[in-house]
Amino acid sequence: MSTDNNKIPAFFRDFKAQFTVESPGRINMIGEHTDYNNGFVLPTAIDRSIRLHFSKNSTPSTCNVFSRTYEKSFSFDLKKISRSEETWENYILGVVNEIQKLGKEPGSFDCMIESDLPVGAGISSSAALEGGFAFGLNELFDLGLDRKTMAELSRNAEHNYVGTKCGIMDQYASILSKKDHLILLDCRSLEAKFVPAQFKDYKILLLNTMVSHSLAESEYNTRRQECEQVVKKIQEKYPEVSSLREVTFPMLQEFRNKLSEVLYKRAHYVLEENDRVLQAVEAIKTGDLDNFGSLMYASHAGLRDEYEVSCRELDFLVDFTKGFPYIAGARMMGGGFGGCTINLIQKDQVEEFISMAAEAYMKKYRIQLEAIPVLPAEGTHLIRK
Repeated sequence: MSTDNNKIPAFFRDFKAQFTVESPGRINMIGEHTDYNNGFVLPTAIDRSIRLHFSKNSTPSTCNVFSRTYEKSFSFDLKKISRSEETWENYILGVVNEIQKLGKEPGSFDCMIESDLPVGAGISSSAALEGGFAFGLNELFDLGLDRKTMAELSRNAEHNYVGTKCGIMDQYASILSKKDHLILLDCRSLEAKFVPAQFKDYKILLLNTMVSHSLAESEYNTRRQECEQVVKKIQEKYPEVSSLREVTFPMLQEFRNKLSEVLYKRAHYVLEENDRVLQAVEAIKTGDLDNFGSLMYASHAGLRDEYEVSCRELDFLVDFTKGFPYIAGARMMGGGFGGCTINLIQKDQVEEFISMAAEAYMKKYRIQLEAIPVLPAEGTHLIRK
């Protein structure tokens, strides 16, 4: 990527990195909004990433960060970490703050960032940034953090500095993924099983709606609060229940008349989605991609009708796939209200389908669709100079 030298901060014009961290985005094949309910998810890292170039500097406590991609920079003092008015800076500041809270003391550093991850597409550019930063500082200053700890502190950074009460899935998948595998992650125990991504002649294709409705962030936190309200109600009789993960279908049915219709739908979706994840893993293991695709469509229907986090653009793209026998399944992916659909499509039909979908989408919404073919890839890793 070329950058106008006049826009590069002075302290980065002669920058030489000691090493580079490659931190990937992630997809989630199925299991949406289940992670913060201690449920099951099926994500993996992808072959699109953020690259972070790190070097120590000689100042007592000043750190400098420059994004080549967005031509933005900022500096901060390790002794005076506080939230910024700029959202993207808080992903970084939050990570440093969480590392310090663990009793670790990173020194002063410079970091240059480049990215080929679309922001707002639902492939977790934020988690890639957080995880990449944690990984890089751990390497640069030999902090002794393991990967699970990096994932957890990255999630905490998003909670405490950004204000999004996300689950652990995005950070875990970005940092701990294994090439050509999916992760069946139990978000309660953080027990992970790697599942070979055996999709035969099918390819994973993301279609980016190129929209991000303003509801996305506020409604995400609202959904989490709604799930917590259900748990609180059920605890009145079952105090051992700490999350929707411990709620059974009979238990939920027992409380149906004590919950609003909205709260019942939210919880019902989560319970069904957890079941779908486990069924999906078995479908992959047995090579039953038709069943896997049906589970993807059912997941989308639940997100649209019960969890109510879809939008007309996402629904249009998922509905559009249903006329094509070479598409096994499709659904919205991510927090909702925009971002991408994820599609499982026969390899030799990808280009033709992209062309047809883009034409239909342009005709309907006057928006240029972005198509992103992806492969399951390795989690955050080091590239030494």
